[in-house]
Amino acid sequence: MARRKPKLAVWKFASCDGCQLSLLDCEDELLAVAGAIEIAYFLEASRATVRGPYDLSLVEGSITTPHDAERIRQIRQQSRFLVTIGACATAGGIQALRNFQDVEEFTRIVYARPEYIETLATSTPIAEHVPVDFELRGCPINKQQLLEVITAFLQGRRPNIPTYSVCVECKRRGTVCVMVARGTPCLGPLTQAGCGALCPAYNRGCYACFGPKETPNPASLMQWWQEQLGVSARDAERALRTFNAYAPAFREATIAQPNP
Repeated sequence: MARRKPKLAVWKFASCDGCQLSLLDCEDELLAVAGAIEIAYFLEASRATVRGPYDLSLVEGSITTPHDAERIRQIRQQSRFLVTIGACATAGGIQALRNFQDVEEFTRIVYARPEYIETLATSTPIAEHVPVDFELRGCPINKQQLLEVITAFLQGRRPNIPTYSVCVECKRRGTVCVMVARGTPCLGPLTQAGCGALCPAYNRGCYACFGPKETPNPASLMQWWQEQLGVSARDAERALRTFNAYAPAFREATIAQPNP
């Protein structure tokens, strides 16, 4: 009797689809993955679906509506393992910037009939609603890291994803530190590796696309920016409020706190 292939499902919530496209961008590697698993639910790739339960669910996007909150609970119940992919799913994404302001004011400004808009007060990561087995960072994610995560869960082991900073990647590729050499503000010391230190390689400061590394110290770096680079407190705060603004380490380090 043929052994059943593990079922993979890919789900989308509030997001830009970029992390799902990273999986499609795997091309030849995806063919190998498809040979080892059954892609049971992946609307970005095909409208043909297979009912759960699923062995592994990849979830992109943040939770922004009551419907989202109920749907992610249903997905969790159908999934043996649930992995969140990308900044939206792991830290709320760009849309979590609304958490620092009054969302009702935004809806009044944007929509002619705001009473028809049903939304939560905050846009939050998946882990604030259901248990998550692993978080894969990035905006977008690194496709090689995604393949490692899928392979690891199929093999029953922990994914081998680095938790050190982008600074290590800079050193490995021989990139001169843009902060030390050019006085360019850079979030590399706080940011988890995964991009290959792309921005510093082009003489740009890191934007923290991969979110906070393990045990970051944003308060110390922000103080150094202000004292040594002349960055204003407001600009330092804005630097942390981008793709991963609602990640706890970044959120707690910013000056203004989110509305309850």
